[in-house]
Amino acid sequence: MVALLVCPGQGAQKVGMGRDLADRFPVARDVFDAVDTALGVALSRIMWEGPEDELTLTHNAQPAILAHTAAVLAVAGPRLREEGIAAAAGHSLGEYSAYVAAGAFSAADAAALVRRRGELMLEAGDARPGGMAAVLGLPTEAVRAACSEASSEGAIAVAANINAPDQTVISGDPAGVERAGARCRELGAKRVVPLKVSGAFHSPLMAPVVDGLHEALHRLEPANPAFPIVANASAQAVTTGADAARLLLDQVTAPVRWVECVQAMARIAPGARFIEAGPGSVLSGLIRRILPDAATLSLGTADELERYLA
Repeated sequence: MVALLVCPGQGAQKVGMGRDLADRFPVARDVFDAVDTALGVALSRIMWEGPEDELTLTHNAQPAILAHTAAVLAVAGPRLREEGIAAAAGHSLGEYSAYVAAGAFSAADAAALVRRRGELMLEAGDARPGGMAAVLGLPTEAVRAACSEASSEGAIAVAANINAPDQTVISGDPAGVERAGARCRELGAKRVVPLKVSGAFHSPLMAPVVDGLHEALHRLEPANPAFPIVANASAQAVTTGADAARLLLDQVTAPVRWVECVQAMARIAPGARFIEAGPGSVLSGLIRRILPDAATLSLGTADELERYLA
């Protein structure tokens, strides 16, 4: 069955992630070793042993999730290529993993790139503290309206992650996020859940990240992907390395248009199965809320991979 590949983003990390892959699959261990060498840091030790506070740091969590996804792809890649990958997408950080799957970056280069991305995001968050909150049970347009009403007095809030028709993450200055969350409750949101993050990701507060990330991307110059990557910032298929670099920069301050990305992938390959490669199964759950009839498969643990390969 032709696959539509999706790759998870920050928040999917947990202590112990990927250790079973390294223990059971030599090609997976090779990926973790290559990433450790590229970073000059024993990231795999942090992934497998923690402490959790260290793993959760943005500049560790981002390459850790990418490394886990790349290790899954190293194991499952031959089978996936045999079946055919029609398109791929990743949620925020996961977009870099999607480009690794398509050969635009090596896993080691991409890990170094997202570690730099994480450092820049942490610096931006320190310079102008921000917050994020997940709004559950309210249509996206109502959330956008609440954010617009709440953005005043020098504090902004925006709809940053459009995860499902009734799940949107807001991002911005703490006061703006608080006002927007309160307004969402007034409009009927079931829950507004503050998120533990180091900054206001996918909002204008991340603008200082762009110059430094541009320098890092310019040094790497991504290759043309082997199959289309549906970009977060545009929800359009990317087929060239130049467009990949441009849209990865846009992604820093633009919303993650995940609902539109999933719908665009389904149009590329109607009836194809969505395969989530990496830790957890959050994206599979979101996909089923966007496309209730979609077939999904999570590949993140050694057991899941062995069942898939069998």
